[in-house]
Amino acid sequence: NFYLTSYIMPWLILSAAALSLTLLMGIAGQLHFGFASVMAIGAYTSIHLTRAGVPLEFALLGAGLASALIGSVFGAAALRVKGLYLVMATLAMQYLVDWTIINVPAISGGAQATLQTPASTFFFISLKTDMARYYLALLWVVFVTLLILNIKRTSIGRALVAVRDKDYAAAVIGVNVVRYKLVAFFTSSFLGGVTGAILAFCYYQAVTPEQFNFNISVQLVAMVLVGGLGSVLGAYLGAGFVLLVPILLTNGVILLSGMGWLDVSTNLLAHIPLMIYGALIIGFLLFEPLGLGKIYDNFRNYLLVWPFRHSKL
Repeated sequence: NFYLTSYIMPWLILSAAALSLTLLMGIAGQLHFGFASVMAIGAYTSIHLTRAGVPLEFALLGAGLASALIGSVFGAAALRVKGLYLVMATLAMQYLVDWTIINVPAISGGAQATLQTPASTFFFISLKTDMARYYLALLWVVFVTLLILNIKRTSIGRALVAVRDKDYAAAVIGVNVVRYKLVAFFTSSFLGGVTGAILAFCYYQAVTPEQFNFNISVQLVAMVLVGGLGSVLGAYLGAGFVLLVPILLTNGVILLSGMGWLDVSTNLLAHIPLMIYGALIIGFLLFEPLGLGKIYDNFRNYLLVWPFRHSKL
């Protein structure tokens, strides 16, 4: 139960969040540095809806729609600006949502308040046990994975890729750039809102403003970049890297220190895992800018032709 609730479940849920952001950044090519605020909207909306007596199934849908509507309003900035200017617009969304949640007691109950998730059922299955909550999170991440895997095959997916590569050229060949940018923000925000609700009900079982601050947005972007833009497998690997590697490094450093192999001060001991973690990120981006997904693909292709390394698939 410890590994299930402390490692596997948050990894799956954050993988779903990274996949939601991959749709926007990797497929549509639109930057977003305020995605944690999208998840926060979904989390708070779902809790207030379930407290009002709405079944969890409809509360998740309402959470996604609320996030999609608000996210699309700020995503409308993508119709006029791009690059760093779009980053500033999404940052404004992050800080505005944070300020609203903290300063409007009707939403959060106050700056230091914690909203507990009410006892709920999903399709008549109680979510009291860890296993039930785990399967709900697994069901959602499987749905998001299948959606992202197949979206490139659709006309919408091909239009989003065209907008990502060169929006002016896409407009010339008849792609409605305005429409598809809004579709990308709406769909990604919808998935992010539901993911935020799943995170609240399945993992935290409560929400506080600190759970969705700017640092979480940076971590989500790091998951997408380290895993590989547009890569479904990379979203899983990136989420695992950002979430689990710091824990493994910290445990490893503590183990070496306890065995007497690492004789350093306590202050330096606390910073060594972060230094190694940062060096690993820099190394990945230097030697394989396409991320962990591409590293896995290269390794897989090598094994497929080994020992005939000069043959081609």
